[in-house]
Amino acid sequence: MSAPAELPSPPHHPGLWVFGYGSLMWNPGFTYEERVAARLLGAHRSLCVLSVHWRGTPERPGLVLGLDQGGSCVGIAFRVAPEHAERTLAYLREREQVTMIYRETVRRIWLRDGSGRAVPAVAFMVDRSHAQYAGSLTHEQRLHHIRQGHGVGGPNRDYVLAMHDHLAELGIRDSEVEWLAERL
Repeated sequence: MSAPAELPSPPHHPGLWVFGYGSLMWNPGFTYEERVAARLLGAHRSLCVLSVHWRGTPERPGLVLGLDQGGSCVGIAFRVAPEHAERTLAYLREREQVTMIYRETVRRIWLRDGSGRAVPAVAFMVDRSHAQYAGSLTHEQRLHHIRQGHGVGGPNRDYVLAMHDHLAELGIRDSEVEWLAERL
């Protein structure tokens, strides 16, 4: 895991930016000063991570979101005040790195607030070499994992349906999530 000692911040927007593409969008769990829709280029939201703890077990894994290579992703950017940056990064590492499936990166995101601002943000990209990476599953195989998955966070089905509802509330279309939700 690479963790930059200092993240570059534009002088007119000091602090840390965090890019959320899944449950972080509606349940960040940290204090922030600004919340705005944003687009990240070069990666997309995908149910490509086998969940062996939160939404499944090693014997019956579920699926959770990962930020995978290619395409683009609309999500939510959070600006964290400098005095909360270290605590926020520690929280995110604990939340996202339970099995080290994600790589902590800093990526440029474009804020969708009409300002045209592009800012560097912390984003957690899926590690394709990790044993839990499941990016090559078919829709039907993903559906199977979601139906069988149940972990300490509850049924995997609930996770996908909640994600579908929250994305819709935010006006974010995701064809994979929509296809799966229709069949759950």
